[in-house]
Amino acid sequence: MYGAIIGDIVGSKFEFDRGNKSKEFELFTKEDCFTDDTVMTVAVAEALLDAGIEAGEEEVKAHVIASMKKWGKEYPYVGYGARFIHWVLTDDPEPYGSYGNGSGMRVSAAGWLYDTIERTREVARWTAEVTHNHPEGIKGAESVAAAIFLARNGADKEEIEEYLVSEFGYDLTRTLKEIRPNYHHVEDCMHTMPEAFTCFLEGTSYEDTLRNVAYIGGDTDTLGAISGAIAEAFWGIPVLILADGKEYMQPDIINVAERFYETIRGVSSDGVAEYDDNRFIKECVRKAKNTGREEDGILLLAELMDRMDENGEAPAPMVDVNGVMDNLDVNSIVAGKNMTLPGELRLHFDTVQDSNGELWVPLFTDMEELNKKPTTNININVPIRKIVEEGVYNDKVSGIVINPFGDALPVPREVLKLVLREKEDE
Repeated sequence: MYGAIIGDIVGSKFEFDRGNKSKEFELFTKEDCFTDDTVMTVAVAEALLDAGIEAGEEEVKAHVIASMKKWGKEYPYVGYGARFIHWVLTDDPEPYGSYGNGSGMRVSAAGWLYDTIERTREVARWTAEVTHNHPEGIKGAESVAAAIFLARNGADKEEIEEYLVSEFGYDLTRTLKEIRPNYHHVEDCMHTMPEAFTCFLEGTSYEDTLRNVAYIGGDTDTLGAISGAIAEAFWGIPVLILADGKEYMQPDIINVAERFYETIRGVSSDGVAEYDDNRFIKECVRKAKNTGREEDGILLLAELMDRMDENGEAPAPMVDVNGVMDNLDVNSIVAGKNMTLPGELRLHFDTVQDSNGELWVPLFTDMEELNKKPTTNININVPIRKIVEEGVYNDKVSGIVINPFGDALPVPREVLKLVLREKEDE
């Protein structure tokens, strides 16, 4: 959601063909401001949060209408179109057949809140239909939300592009270099969505995606909101850019955004509800591997420390050192009754070996990751702090490796020592 808002803010100074179509510019200036793109992004996010994850069409639409009218009246001078202003001020607003790009710029929250792409598209369609009930307006909202959903769930760019082409029929064959010469400010979905998607697809980072928007020009605040929302889901937002962007936001906007992020921390992307909050570790790993940037590695460590603060747990494969479980008569086990083990049960963390022969303690974020290549038949929930400590104090291992059979990322002992030292100093 911040990805869309910051994209709007950065793009605002170039709107209405005011830029020189260059990637070289100061990201934040005194000319920047949030626009209707931000206000309506917040309005839709608040509406979906208030309606609830399981809400039906009528309930979602009622909340979206009420929220957009409320926020529209709260911020009346941020660049709405004439028909939308009339809609906001009407007592009983009806959709007006719009195919403007507003349906896509405000929909980012829908890309994060739901567990399937079908549900994501359904809710995105409802958010569009209250105003933008033209087929192109609906397609704009669904396609943006779908791209965000795919990006946050680990799809690569080729998969995202293929989905946008096959499902929505967008022509994404033109490069930014080919788009740039004749592209100008236009506000319909047909001439905004392909360009916004290409800004992301040719981008190398969140920041580069926004610079691509300035490079082609056009309706740059909306292009920034759309492509920035997808880029956030794919790479995340660098800490410094997020901090600078917040300086341009009002407290009520930040409040809704923070509520949104608190909510999606409890939405499972892998269907394993018990470990929902570990999904952010999983996403940070993917982003750190994709970008290779130091700040993304720092974000991963910060998320790891946050989960330690929250007493977060992860499923851990254990080794039965004495072989007690091998000698257990499973037929003697009766639910609800005490049992006696045939010896002392001693469990140690299992380890995995890399191609160089080094041993690592695995940290699986969820059962889906653990089950990709089960190593033992004993798996128990373990505090993440204990796994980190094992990576530090077990001198037979080199550290921990997150999701070793998936998007694996090793974290060496020396880095883990810094994590523990930071926790001890707090």
